[in-house]
Amino acid sequence: MKRKTDEEISRPLYDYDAAVRAANGCFAGVDEAGRGPLCGPVCVAACILDPTKPVWGINDSKKLTEKKREALFDEIKEKALAYSIVFVGPDIIDRDNILKATMNGMREAVEKLEITPNLVLVDGNRCPDGLAMTAQPVVKGDATSASIGAASILAKVSRDRYMMELDRQYPQYQLAKHKGYPTKLHYELIAQYGIQPFYRRSFLKKQGYWTEEK
Repeated sequence: MKRKTDEEISRPLYDYDAAVRAANGCFAGVDEAGRGPLCGPVCVAACILDPTKPVWGINDSKKLTEKKREALFDEIKEKALAYSIVFVGPDIIDRDNILKATMNGMREAVEKLEITPNLVLVDGNRCPDGLAMTAQPVVKGDATSASIGAASILAKVSRDRYMMELDRQYPQYQLAKHKGYPTKLHYELIAQYGIQPFYRRSFLKKQGYWTEEK
């Protein structure tokens, strides 16, 4: 079976965006990375692509290799009309809950764009409140819209780089392996070494790994 080219992979996503742009004018895609981990931030990105400078290979970041994501990350930042990346830390996640923290991060990412879009497409089934423009949720949007796919890559690579830096500071947690997600190894390391300020206490409390007395 012949392997698809980067353009063949991304063409349907760009066609989707072209239809959205024809109906609404300038629009942004928004996505996040890191809602599920036990530690580290959730990272949110907003992106307005330039239709005259396509970035072939864009797709749902989870379907791409780390090497491919890294290459696309730089190309997206170079060619996009505007983009923004926002980190929402564990303290905010613990205070507000992960859903509210993510939604507020999405709103902030849109507000930080240097260009104000007419429309925002958000990956998933809900949109943040308080936006100055219309927003629409797109289920599996990162595999549907090039703009959301680009945002997913910006968010994923940014968060992974953040977690790699934490790994260098706290090698005992082996964060480079699991990026903070709740794996068996990660739980074993938490039991052995305890938690640090970058952990989401609300997540660990639900799992019985942390109480107020600890």
